[in-house]
Amino acid sequence: MNILEITNLKKVYGEHTALQDINLTIPQGTIFGLLGPNGAGKTTLIRIINQIIDGDSGQVFFKGEKLSPKHIAQIGYLPEERGLYKKMEVWDQLIYFARLKGMPLAEAKTKVDFWLHKLDIQAWRKKKIEDLSKGMAQKIQFIATVIHEPELLILDEPFSGFDPVNAELIKNEILELREKGITVVLSTHRMESVELLCDHIAMIHQSKLVLSGSLQEVKKQFRKKIFKVSLEPYAPLHLKEDCQLISQGQINTLHIPLRHLNPNELLSEMILLGEIQEFSEIIPTMEEIFIQQIKNHSDE
Repeated sequence: MNILEITNLKKVYGEHTALQDINLTIPQGTIFGLLGPNGAGKTTLIRIINQIIDGDSGQVFFKGEKLSPKHIAQIGYLPEERGLYKKMEVWDQLIYFARLKGMPLAEAKTKVDFWLHKLDIQAWRKKKIEDLSKGMAQKIQFIATVIHEPELLILDEPFSGFDPVNAELIKNEILELREKGITVVLSTHRMESVELLCDHIAMIHQSKLVLSGSLQEVKKQFRKKIFKVSLEPYAPLHLKEDCQLISQGQINTLHIPLRHLNPNELLSEMILLGEIQEFSEIIPTMEEIFIQQIKNHSDE
């Protein structure tokens, strides 16, 4: 089942088209990467899903129903520009946000206490937001976003401001939320986070959807069928023109196109040349795909 279905969505500001005919489905219970350079249209799309603004045409469906104000309570949103009240204490801030989401006071207190203990920050409960570091304030904002356990969680650059230890902590929390069945839309420029977390991705560039699918499908789509082979040769190697010698020594590393062979046939050929140390297909990273797609579609 898809938690979100977006059809022919368009948004124009004056002479600027922010979104043009976006068609997108987000499967329920997955982590969905929303990618694109600055100004691509990602924030506009997120604001439409959150009903902060309306699209000019097209439709958005939430679990099969046309998106409406009743769905707001089922969505959690962590914006890139954080929104905490600097003079409020941590405890009061989190209770306030929980109550805004319709949570009874007793339940709000229980949930706030649970999350402060879970992230090991119960000692901060009486601190004012203005006295916290950026990373500490980020944790409070994260709790405020997830405290009502929304069905759909939209995180815009959630790792910004975190050191590696706390980034790992939040990464594990996101994975745990997915295990509970919560759908996470992750908007980020950190391609390593996409590789680690996302099940599906979509890329928007210059207001248009240029790429979408499961992470594995997308990566396979851009494979060039080149294999990395490291071997200890029995004799000096005589390479074909399209083979590339990457490093030489006792162990030689080669990049070899598959050509007309299948992987087993290529491996059989290589075994005759030396003792194999490594044999693997070179799959492009999401960063490489991202950069290439931006270049390709910028030339259109």
